[in-house]
Amino acid sequence: MAVQREADNHHIKIVIVGLGAVGASYAYALLMKGVAREIVLVDLNEKLAEGEAMDLKHGLAFVSPSVVRTGSYEDCRDAQLVVITAGAAQKPGESRLDLINKNAAIFREIIPRVSEHLNRGVILVITNPVDVLTRFSQEISSLPAERIIGSGTVLDSSRFRSLLSAHCEVDTRNVHAYVIGEYGDSEVPVWSRVNIGGVPLSEYCTGCDRSCGSASSEAIFEAVRSAAYQIIERKGSTNYAIGLAALRITESIVRDERSVLTVSVPVDGYLGIDNICLSIPTILGQSGVVKKLFTKLEPEEEKALLRSAGIIKQTFQSIN
Repeated sequence: MAVQREADNHHIKIVIVGLGAVGASYAYALLMKGVAREIVLVDLNEKLAEGEAMDLKHGLAFVSPSVVRTGSYEDCRDAQLVVITAGAAQKPGESRLDLINKNAAIFREIIPRVSEHLNRGVILVITNPVDVLTRFSQEISSLPAERIIGSGTVLDSSRFRSLLSAHCEVDTRNVHAYVIGEYGDSEVPVWSRVNIGGVPLSEYCTGCDRSCGSASSEAIFEAVRSAAYQIIERKGSTNYAIGLAALRITESIVRDERSVLTVSVPVDGYLGIDNICLSIPTILGQSGVVKKLFTKLEPEEEKALLRSAGIIKQTFQSIN
């Protein structure tokens, strides 16, 4: 049973900064799941925040008792979690890394104001490029780095498991697989650690009567890596799945569940990587990062992770 230090949603307060499609989807997911007693919405566009708060409040009769309201950065003072979704959205044809200078400028305004008021809570960065902005937030904040994390590859790890589940015809909940590194084009699937019901994938495949081969593996992961581009091309943005991924991270933090999730965290010394944030399996609790799990990788996976780390570092250093 997961550790839960606080019963239900009692005294749990979450502040959301940025009420675009992602912020609104996350707020709706919070309300539906009954995770927080108080949800505070903050946006530069105050009318937008008021409209979202009104819309959410009109559904309070159908969910667990909660308070939804607009607020300001001062509301971060006694929050358990502040979630940052503010920023320019990824457009068709853009990579996540293309957004860096626009969103770094926005974060220069937001992060110091949040950290000025936040007493003991955690900051969760969702805005892209999430690995670079998480590291940037740690640099311009007065808070300990372990209390500022990024949503990382939690969503793409979920996509990876979902596609493996469909391919292998087994319940997604019994598929264990991680995507690490950058949340973006250089992310790395850890094929060597994939298991189904505790059975390593290589053993599982040996006992299967299907002949899949490497082409199937490449097709599965390409579908993971290109998922956001395909969705953006069709509907202009991604919002629901990342809102649910953020909800899962939130539950582990505010309920002190100690779940293992591939969030973006500071990495120093692992395979020679230093001074950046990237996604690795991490135990999350109410104080943020509890423990980072540095798994042994195959040589090709190590090489790919180092390449991914190099891209993140180069982009971080390019911030104007």
